[in-house]
Amino acid sequence: MKSVCATLRAWAVELQEAVDSRQRLEAQKTENLGVQKEFAKLKDDETIYKLIGPVLLKQEKAEAESTVNGRLEFIGKEISRLEKQIQDTQVSLERKKAEIIQIQAAAQAGPPPGKQAVKA
Repeated sequence: MKSVCATLRAWAVELQEAVDSRQRLEAQKTENLGVQKEFAKLKDDETIYKLIGPVLLKQEKAEAESTVNGRLEFIGKEISRLEKQIQDTQVSLERKKAEIIQIQAAAQAGPPPGKQAVKA
């Protein structure tokens, strides 16, 4: 019973970590979509700067757009992967909960027939 409960707790922690990661990725996705919209407003000859450490470096619009699009693609794939992981973990948690309920019900029912304590 203890090992089943320990497994349940571990999966609950895993689920929470996956949900937290998904939320961070959603925030990054929103930020990158905002950048993408700003790029759409810019003319092709306007200057874009990229912050690298304490330095601003000039960057071509096509290169900047490509970088943001690549990030959005990566973030989308990671979100899909995490959603599958979350779903799988939830299914596993439900199965373990059902297993715990069965163990508790069996313990409350007492010993199975034919294995009753012998009175002296």
